[in-house]
Amino acid sequence: MASKHKYSVLLPTYNERDNLPIIVWLLVKYFSEGKYDYEIIIIDDGSPDGTLEVAKKLQEIYGEKRIVLRPREKKLGLGTAYIHGVQHATGDFVFIMDADMSHHPKFISQFIEKQISGDYDIVSGTRYAGDGGVHGWNFKRKLISRGANYIVQVLLRPGCSDCTGSFRLYKKEILERLVKACRSKGYVFQIEMIIQARHMGYSVGEVPISFVDRVFGESKLGGHEIVEWLKGILYLFATT
Repeated sequence: MASKHKYSVLLPTYNERDNLPIIVWLLVKYFSEGKYDYEIIIIDDGSPDGTLEVAKKLQEIYGEKRIVLRPREKKLGLGTAYIHGVQHATGDFVFIMDADMSHHPKFISQFIEKQISGDYDIVSGTRYAGDGGVHGWNFKRKLISRGANYIVQVLLRPGCSDCTGSFRLYKKEILERLVKACRSKGYVFQIEMIIQARHMGYSVGEVPISFVDRVFGESKLGGHEIVEWLKGILYLFATT
């Protein structure tokens, strides 16, 4: 099912030099196969590994219409990256996803078809419904993720099966409203987006996805992040 809409992909990057060429190539492949109009907005937060130089090369290969560079001087966090990125998006729909290859672009067309089928405001990828799942995680990592999702379900009742995921499709104006309403930083930001969406009455569809652990580089989730995440969830519980 072809779509007459334009889709903007926001790709926040920090030290993703090795992954960026692959994820961009796959995005181009699947958008082109589906005959969708698209742009890929790369928001690099001052990566010291040369990610921005790689992004510039990709822009030369695919052209400025498809690859839009909106770098920032230093690491300012995920939430602000989306605020920054959406200001430059020219699509009427916006994909947010990770640049580290944990989100496979092969699901793009399923997100678009799901959105069209129910005119959803948001379509969220889920690892915890249908044939969704996680590959490449050890037991501890799976336990943390499942536990985190369970805590969110019990405390916040978000109305979706996977709120800690960050592979989503938004109507652009909905994303703009949500990022303005959200106060959280880091990993909690994704959860608050869904909680705020529920409070504001927006419709959320789900697409089962398989999540694959990072291909290159180090995972950015450590003990400190987990503690900060729990603090953030308790803050949301107290204030929403």
